[in-house]
Amino acid sequence: MSLELQERDLPRIVVIGGGTGLSVMLRGLKEKPVDITAIVTVADDGGSSGILRSELQIPPPGDIRNVLIALADVEPMLSRMLQHRFQTGNGLAGHSLGNLILAAMKEITGDFVLGIRELSRVLAVRGSVLPATNHSIVLKALMEDGTMVEGESKIPQAGGKIKRVFIEPAHAEPLPEAIEAIRQADAILVGPGSLYTSIIPNLLVGGVAEAVTESDAVKIFICNVMTQPGETDNYSVSDHLQAVYDHVGSHLFDYVIVNDGEIPPQVQLKYAEKGAKAVHLDLEEVTRRGYRVIADKLVLFRTYLRHDAAKLSEHIYRLVESWMSKKR
Repeated sequence: MSLELQERDLPRIVVIGGGTGLSVMLRGLKEKPVDITAIVTVADDGGSSGILRSELQIPPPGDIRNVLIALADVEPMLSRMLQHRFQTGNGLAGHSLGNLILAAMKEITGDFVLGIRELSRVLAVRGSVLPATNHSIVLKALMEDGTMVEGESKIPQAGGKIKRVFIEPAHAEPLPEAIEAIRQADAILVGPGSLYTSIIPNLLVGGVAEAVTESDAVKIFICNVMTQPGETDNYSVSDHLQAVYDHVGSHLFDYVIVNDGEIPPQVQLKYAEKGAKAVHLDLEEVTRRGYRVIADKLVLFRTYLRHDAAKLSEHIYRLVESWMSKKR
């Protein structure tokens, strides 16, 4: 059997999101026999990404960089090099090398998406990485007290409760390749990541949520382990799902994968100092709303709490295999 045919027979998984959590999951998922397309947010306006976005008029490269490195088949030192952030230098301090390379690739190829594709080839990326749209979007949040906050980096710092987020332009066109990947998918994963600033912005890009709704793929929400201060304070699992529903107006997911493993008290204390706590699994409410729940001990703690990428990927792969066997 040819390699092309083998790849075509692999389960096609589309992952939608952004941030560190998505990258951690992808490091595990790329080890499975699957064809991955990652659709990544371009709402970031802080740090190196924000500067490059403003000065060079390109979509912010930071989340794209993290996903490329997570899916790349390269030596650890090369990954460290791409993630390296300069500490000194006039105009250079604060920038990561990977962001600068993506900006350079855009100038070399004349197109941000083409630049990502060429860099993916150089890094032997296992899958495809696509921005949700080829344009920078501005994220705005309407708070419960009626105030409006503009800018992805400013929303969690506003100190209020988020009622709704919006993108500008409101009718940002999706990348055609992203919509086609969703239509062809056997499985669609949303999360983990910052709910209002990494996950929902992708679904607000024109046509993305509709394509997910219309797809006959198995749709899985990967819930965050911890709440995020200024964004999901005191949120339960059902609160996360309700926020997605409120923004897209439809019941997107078949399954929810959540952590039910105990988090050591000393780790909880460390996060509590920053205003975060474990996301509560309100199992009865989640199942009442029609979602099927897969709960397991899915966390590892080193410097930070992270999903156990290998264990999470195993659950995802088994779900996808089961779903596809039922369709055959």
